[in-house]
Amino acid sequence: LHTARSRNDQVATDMRLWVRDTLDELDGQMADLQLALAEKADMYAGAVMPGFTHLQSAQPVTFGHHLLAYVEMLGRDRSRIRDARARLNECPLGAAALAGTSFPIDRHMTAKALGFDRPTANSLDSVSDRDFVLETLSTASICAMHLSRLAEEIVLWATPQFGFVRLSDAFSTGSSIMPQKRNPDAAELVRGKAGRVFGALQALLTMMKGLPLSYSKDMQEDKEGTFDALQTLSLCLAAMAGMVRDMQPDLKAMKKAAGFGYATATDLADWLVRVLKMPFRDAHHVTGRLVGIASERKVGLEKLSLAEMQAVEPKITEAVFAVLGVDQSVKSRVSYGGTAPANVRKQARRWLKQLAKG
Repeated sequence: LHTARSRNDQVATDMRLWVRDTLDELDGQMADLQLALAEKADMYAGAVMPGFTHLQSAQPVTFGHHLLAYVEMLGRDRSRIRDARARLNECPLGAAALAGTSFPIDRHMTAKALGFDRPTANSLDSVSDRDFVLETLSTASICAMHLSRLAEEIVLWATPQFGFVRLSDAFSTGSSIMPQKRNPDAAELVRGKAGRVFGALQALLTMMKGLPLSYSKDMQEDKEGTFDALQTLSLCLAAMAGMVRDMQPDLKAMKKAAGFGYATATDLADWLVRVLKMPFRDAHHVTGRLVGIASERKVGLEKLSLAEMQAVEPKITEAVFAVLGVDQSVKSRVSYGGTAPANVRKQARRWLKQLAKG
């Protein structure tokens, strides 16, 4: 029935319905990726690997702890989805072209019938608002950025130089000319497709910025980019969940790398503060001198003799060697949110329980 309706309010209503359904689907896919990550994190809660800042070896962490960082990111992405969904769940139907209608319609009834919380409150805003699309694309862009970061790490981890993980043929391909290659194509494509999602957001912002109220034909340009961006994100989420379940970590390679770059130097400094009651500034200085000696000898801190350490700080005892291994390092990080395996296992299982509840 055409009475009391316009293309303007009908298209705005349909767009909200489509975006709402798509957000629900994406939320489910994000939950599945969280589940894949949390399961892997629980399995490898005690698997030691290097933690990085500036892509330089910093302190040992565990593989499970690293994966749980992405579970937390996706949790915030899902929170943004819920917020966006709640704000878009108002029904424009009945706003007509821009000014409402003189017919005695019941907008509250039609809003309820379509699953909306309420009708929109201003007819001009009803037909010209695309904030809900912008917010959805912003949420999608942040999630795509998170997926791209994980994809980049998988690309690095799969190189022979790192050798931390191996992907099966389902998520990697060989070279057309070099038979030894195993290229992590799926991860590279997830990383690359983030740009398409970002582009849709920027395009819609640019299109909307100069439009006076209310409707203009420019606004039909919200469809193509949004459909492509959200379908792209859906594909990336599916690919990433599959990759996480598929990848197999090389525990020996990760543990060996965890000790590179004097990664337990902070543990030594902390020991000097905790046991010898040394001010941290002084402990930092002592540790720096010991790292310098170990670097000159091209050995790890744990390979220095007690005599060499006592030449720098006479109060150091044999007990210091208990904190210089990477296993001891991660076990000591027991603060809430830290990388101690017991913490990681507890957090992974908390997430698994939460995800099981839906």
